[in-house]
Amino acid sequence: MSSIEYPEIFRVRQSFPTEQLADIPGEVDAQLARLDLRTSISAGQTVAITAGSRGINNIDIIVKAIADHVKSLGGEPFVVPAMGSHGGGTADGQRGILAGYGVTEDFLECPIKASMETVVVCDAAEGFPVHFDKHAFQADHVVVCGRVKPHTNFIGDIESGLMKMMLIGLGKHNGAKIYHRAIKDHSFGQIVRSVAREVLSKCHIVAGVAIVENGYDETAEIGAVPPADFESREKELLVRAKELMPKLPFDAADILLIDQIGKNISGTGMDTNIVGRKHRAHQAAEHEFPKIKNISIRGLTEATHGNATGIGLAEFCLSRAVEQMDADVTRINCLTGGHSLGAMIPLDFPSDRDVLDAALSIIGLTAPEEAKLMWIENTLHLAEVECSAVYLDEARDRDDLEILVEPRPLPLDSDGLLADLTSFAAASQ
Repeated sequence: MSSIEYPEIFRVRQSFPTEQLADIPGEVDAQLARLDLRTSISAGQTVAITAGSRGINNIDIIVKAIADHVKSLGGEPFVVPAMGSHGGGTADGQRGILAGYGVTEDFLECPIKASMETVVVCDAAEGFPVHFDKHAFQADHVVVCGRVKPHTNFIGDIESGLMKMMLIGLGKHNGAKIYHRAIKDHSFGQIVRSVAREVLSKCHIVAGVAIVENGYDETAEIGAVPPADFESREKELLVRAKELMPKLPFDAADILLIDQIGKNISGTGMDTNIVGRKHRAHQAAEHEFPKIKNISIRGLTEATHGNATGIGLAEFCLSRAVEQMDADVTRINCLTGGHSLGAMIPLDFPSDRDVLDAALSIIGLTAPEEAKLMWIENTLHLAEVECSAVYLDEARDRDDLEILVEPRPLPLDSDGLLADLTSFAAASQ
């Protein structure tokens, strides 16, 4: 048993903007109707619709609504997994990821065509080949669907969204590898624009469907975008996505406990925009917040299928997180993205008590019971957070925070393990 005195924790609820679409299929249909695609899509023509690997809320409903709209025009829709090297870089792996999100042929009532084969449509201005999913290239038209949000590594007026989907997603493993190499020599902004220019001119893109989520992981906005407006509209939506993005309740912590990371949560397993690791691997940049000294990963999501990308951004983890990790899948994904550090293993311990004892020993002169600690389910769900008692006075003074449960001891069991946050919250009511 440890002799260290741990901080007590209280539960706080945050307030984020609550904008949310009530009728998602209706909004998708209305948005696409504005583009009058009947002038482009003729009866009997095939239309490929992209579906990515991120955990986008309602993605099954959104993709089905796109397919239904295409059918209403007399088109023949099918879905292609657009996710670079995810799913172990295999067609079956990528089909399995979609199934985990409810994106199945039975639900969509249209085919899913999964393949890692690509067509080289041309060379980019920088001299590398432009790859495009074979099935999508053979279609008469392509609808690009994706969420617009801040990227976990790159900064600019274009980050994650429709433009990136045309590169990394529809480029599959072959394209993702070469594009990430090109980004090393140039920049994300240059390569995304260079490749998108070629894809838009040569790959039958008929429309985009952009999704923005609020801080509660709910669908806040959906916009259908004509190909000519992809770049300008995505810039606007990125600003909106940043405004709606959730955050941790406090700007600094000695320890951040994260129950789960996974590709369904973020491209880096945990969103670096949330934990303050976008610019540097193990510490926040000078003007970046929050500033977290130590992160501990407690496990992986089931939907990530063993892909532990991002685990290397943490200082500590439970040994079970390593046991849940598919090393080959994780390495393929991280090497494809040019970020080998993301697959490295932190210091792992069998229990949360062991992690806490190690982490609390390296936070400086702060007494362990006075440590700043936050505990979250994952970086996508931040409405309610467990926080150590040292934050209590500030929390009482803030209008955007509601204290749900007063301070009590960390719920370590006889093996030194914490329950998952959801179970602990339910037991604390």
